[in-house]
Amino acid sequence: VQLVESGGGVVQSGGSLRLSCAASGLTFDDYAIVWFRQVPGKEREGVSCIGSGDGHTYYADSVQGRFTISNDNAKNTVYLQMNSLKPEDTAVYYCAAVFNPIILDWLVKGAHEYEYDYVGLGTQVTVSS
Repeated sequence: VQLVESGGGVVQSGGSLRLSCAASGLTFDDYAIVWFRQVPGKEREGVSCIGSGDGHTYYADSVQGRFTISNDNAKNTVYLQMNSLKPEDTAVYYCAAVFNPIILDWLVKGAHEYEYDYVGLGTQVTVSS
């Protein structure tokens, strides 16, 4: 199984980026995909997730209304559209896969301690003020 993130970069405050998470080696419909972020020296922070099969989504309060998660099952890819970016959004963004989770929102709320089944290597997002 491999998860590969892309789309990170440097953007000014108020700008936008779209991250991609390309998954291979797993049956996409069986997994929920989670985006979380981490700043060195701080705990992981859950950002958003999209459910396996049903497409249900969940967002952290800090990104609600600014970020949108979506999937393209034909491409086995999940996207995170990030608008109105703020300097505090600066972090390494990771995508993770969880097999048929029971509680979707815990994948985001519990990111600081959740043991995801698979995790990508991350992509750096830097928002300058």
